[in-house]
Amino acid sequence: MATVNTLDLDEKVRALYRLVAQEPHGSYHFEMGRDLARRLGYPAGLLDRVPAGAVESFAGVGYFLDLAALGEGERVIDLGSGSGTDSFCAAEQVTASGRVVGVDFTPAQLDKARRLAEAGGFDQVEFREGRIESLPAEDAGFDCAISNGVINLAAVKERVFAEAARVLRPGGRLVLADIVTEQPLAEAIVCDAGLWASCIGGAAHETTYRQAIENAGLRIKELRGNVYEFLSGQARRASARYGVKSISLLAVKPD
Repeated sequence: MATVNTLDLDEKVRALYRLVAQEPHGSYHFEMGRDLARRLGYPAGLLDRVPAGAVESFAGVGYFLDLAALGEGERVIDLGSGSGTDSFCAAEQVTASGRVVGVDFTPAQLDKARRLAEAGGFDQVEFREGRIESLPAEDAGFDCAISNGVINLAAVKERVFAEAARVLRPGGRLVLADIVTEQPLAEAIVCDAGLWASCIGGAAHETTYRQAIENAGLRIKELRGNVYEFLSGQARRASARYGVKSISLLAVKPD
């Protein structure tokens, strides 16, 4: 799906999301924080129960926890957990008897999420350093895999979905929000690691994205569009030209 320089991409993603963790009130292509989360559909009461320091660095693109329908005692893995907003929300829903593992490769995000988990007493949450294309997790160890606005950053999305399928138990769910396109992106955009890091350049065509999920052995059960807009003029122009948009979806691993 990509011709971007992956080493350059990794460097730019780490640099950008280090700032997201450490300078959440800075200026970015995308909106962040509690107001964004509320507009996307996160219940205020749920956000009140997770660390404010995580919510201030929230940079998701949609809401999906209603699709996840997490239950008490379930095991959840968060692909690209960032500062931990979705991991902490999931922990609230699976309660102390459940387990949540967040995976991220940006040290500043991991450091922040771990500090917040310890300070907030989220003993059922663990943050692991790793890549979503090669998850540091056991086979069939989770009931649900979640991800928010991250898979578009991966150069080889097929690997991400294959890994999600690997770590899910039979009958487990993949539930995510992400950025996709209605028209294939121009090569100049796809090759721009800076636009990838800002969630534009790596957005796959929606049909290709869905096919990659199905090819991993997962079956899409529900897909919906989200009301989401980028902030910068460059990102808005790309969105208008190529139909860049946010979706949330639920897929299931067959029994």
